[in-house]
Amino acid sequence: MIYYVSANAPREGNGSKEMPFRRINDAARIAVPGDEVIVAPGIYREYVNPVNAGTEEKRITYRSEKPLGAVITGAELLTGWKKVKGTTWTARVNNGIFGTYNPYKEVVCGDWYFSPVIRHTGSVYLNDAAMYECSSLEECEAGKPDPHAWTQDEAKYLWYTEQDGEETVLYANFHGKDPNKQKVEISVRRNCFMPDKTGIGYITVSGFLITKAATTWAPPAAYQDGMIGPHWSRGWIIEDCEVSNSRCCGISLGKYLDPENDMYFFHKKVKSPTQMERDAVCRGQYHGWLKEKVGGHIIRRCNVHHCEQTGIVGRMGGVFSTIEDCHIHHICNSQQLGGAETAGIKLHAAIDVTIRRNHIHNCIMGVWLDWEAQGARVSQNLMHDNCRPEGREQARGAMFSTDIFVEVGHGPTLIDNNVLMSPVSITIPSEGIACVHNLILGGFSLINSGVDSVVNGQREPRYTPYHIRHRTEVAGFMTILHGDDRIYNNLFIQAYPIQDKERKPTDAEYQTVGTAPFDIFPTYEEWFAPFVPGAKPDMGALAKVHFGHLPVWVEGNAYFNGATVCKHEKHKLLDKRSKVTIALEEKDGKYSLKTNVYAKLKNFKDGIICTETLGKAFEPEQRFENPDGTDIVFDRDYFGNHRGTETIPGPFASAEDAEKILY
Repeated sequence: MIYYVSANAPREGNGSKEMPFRRINDAARIAVPGDEVIVAPGIYREYVNPVNAGTEEKRITYRSEKPLGAVITGAELLTGWKKVKGTTWTARVNNGIFGTYNPYKEVVCGDWYFSPVIRHTGSVYLNDAAMYECSSLEECEAGKPDPHAWTQDEAKYLWYTEQDGEETVLYANFHGKDPNKQKVEISVRRNCFMPDKTGIGYITVSGFLITKAATTWAPPAAYQDGMIGPHWSRGWIIEDCEVSNSRCCGISLGKYLDPENDMYFFHKKVKSPTQMERDAVCRGQYHGWLKEKVGGHIIRRCNVHHCEQTGIVGRMGGVFSTIEDCHIHHICNSQQLGGAETAGIKLHAAIDVTIRRNHIHNCIMGVWLDWEAQGARVSQNLMHDNCRPEGREQARGAMFSTDIFVEVGHGPTLIDNNVLMSPVSITIPSEGIACVHNLILGGFSLINSGVDSVVNGQREPRYTPYHIRHRTEVAGFMTILHGDDRIYNNLFIQAYPIQDKERKPTDAEYQTVGTAPFDIFPTYEEWFAPFVPGAKPDMGALAKVHFGHLPVWVEGNAYFNGATVCKHEKHKLLDKRSKVTIALEEKDGKYSLKTNVYAKLKNFKDGIICTETLGKAFEPEQRFENPDGTDIVFDRDYFGNHRGTETIPGPFASAEDAEKILY
């Protein structure tokens, strides 16, 4: 069955082509497996709440008739503004429009939220750009931009809100613009396209512009909403959509509501937030966290931008998913919201998740994989400018910046064939990481750090789970021993001046490029010596090794402009004399590299890396392999070009490939 929807239909219809529905949600209430909903261009100011699930064989498809022509928005136009003082205006809204959820009463807060609890979940938009909320009318009238905001010109447009009986009162400083002659909107609805029940799986959403929802802070053990998402189900496809201007999260692949463990620390405080996360994993098993029921989603060719917590978020619900060919940018740039859940992509339990061929830039972090990135692969991505602008200070509660952050995972986690161009490239307070064939212009950071705490004068380890291979079932818990990393065939260039020479590899935002931070770890031969066949199985004597560092493997890398070298590396190219230049050039929205580094490689060659080379991640005893258990051979480069029998360091099979359009 095909249902038709048109916001511009002369009257409500029955969903036929001759008499289309006026609201998408009218079709969402009745669509069943195999049905398709075709949505005509127009603005749909509604919340779409799909009632029925599709099946793997018969999906339910929602398609914009014209790509990005159908706009699903959580906002309403607000007119009737009256001047108050100078460039500040005011308008009133009857609270009846909000129903049971008034985003100008609800504040952004919760577990792992570190910024001051003064911002609301609602937003005011001027000509499709979010204005900045301030905490007093006086601040609004002053019209000065937040000094922490990444884009100062945008940050001068301010708004403030109060409640007056049954009305929400809004004030806004439009800096000389007449709001009654501009497009001014306020977010009203919490979500745009997201079932309120779990288990509504196998839905395709294609070609929509989804924007301006009053989403809530989405920490990992709590219910995680977004403007669009599958809400703890299986097999969604979100494709060719533009997702922008969420107060918190754009796309949610995240967690269901568990009333007994929802914002537990924020409300009860009697358990540590880390223990609450362990509880969430185990309770998830009880509530059906299985490969057959949850995850397996595809997000492809989406433009996700200007969201203030994450572009894509997900705790546990995103397992076995693929995020590919997306443009993710300008995430958490206001620095008005801050906490441990901010990035272009922020996933907990990214089990067998593939993140490939994306362009990720101007985010507070590019990709953050937190806990259980077991079988995750970050491959063939272009990442740059994932850092605060020069001179901009870190706001209270805001996180540090990096291209890729893998936190307290046991691996195997694979980072390969990426172009990583931010001042900090890879942050890994983890183990079981393989970095293969990347171009790396920034430092490694939080090496042998960022895991355990010292409380009451004693070390408090952070135990995190690992899983049955290619499943969600928990196999065990262990703290991070550090090491167990493989660093093969990468190209390291110290491209940025080191701003803080006092920082160490154990610190965040360590900017010294290279592999010297891995000197502290043993080689495999050194580590394995106490375990050789015939060695005495002495538990007491071996405890020192059981809780010591794991080995690392470092080979085949090339180093320029003073990039540092791990003492264990034998086959390498270290050029201390050449001056390498490298820049990312943009023309007409296309990005390419300009560099002389390939002339400096001369005849240096590497061998082809494969699953057999990388071995197994220690704790889960799982190979660096595809989600289906087959081997990976790294004979394809950033573009998918064949490498042949030997290759050069970095993400490109040849110097000629490096000159192509990257994105």
